[in-house]
Amino acid sequence: MTDDPNTADFWEANYREGRRRWELGGATPVFRRLAESGAFAPGRMIVPGAGLGDDARLFARHGFQVTAVDFAPTAVRAMHARQDPAAPLVILQADWFALPGALSGVFDYVLEYVFVGAIDPARREAHADVVARLLRPGGRFIGLLGPISAPPGGPPFAVRPDDIIALLAARGLSLLRREWPPDSVPQRQGGEELVVMEVNSKPVGQWVSRSVSQ
Repeated sequence: MTDDPNTADFWEANYREGRRRWELGGATPVFRRLAESGAFAPGRMIVPGAGLGDDARLFARHGFQVTAVDFAPTAVRAMHARQDPAAPLVILQADWFALPGALSGVFDYVLEYVFVGAIDPARREAHADVVARLLRPGGRFIGLLGPISAPPGGPPFAVRPDDIIALLAARGLSLLRREWPPDSVPQRQGGEELVVMEVNSKPVGQWVSRSVSQ
């Protein structure tokens, strides 16, 4: 097994060996609230590091056209096996950092959870580049960003939401909302922040009631 989290082999070994601490066993409660709220109109959504596809299927069942991306073969096979014929996903076994140019500017949403904490922190600027490239004007980034603290070594690597916001802002996204979600799973309460940003928009207020600890 390689120790390089930038490789598919690293994540494939985690799947095969059952070391999947990021899994919740179902859709993320925070995302379930957003999907059911009606605050986000159905559109084209892409999900990096989609894993077993729980969050991707959640939004597909609420009328979104969802593309789920992962480069671990076991994860991709699991998503195919769990397809919902009534709300099918487009499933791509691909490197997020090498997605085809044909996908540029076609998505209304990028939905992210645990992905930014899984990648090498040195690649976060490149990740922000991909997000900005994929979103159409008016498109939105919806990220549940964390873990805000993590032991050295990683993955997961610690994520400072303010840093991710700054990277995306430098690429033309504006902050719409942020919050400490009350419906984070118990073991992640206070350790992740929900951030919503939009391409070529003006801030319209925040949900946040306290700032991120520095």
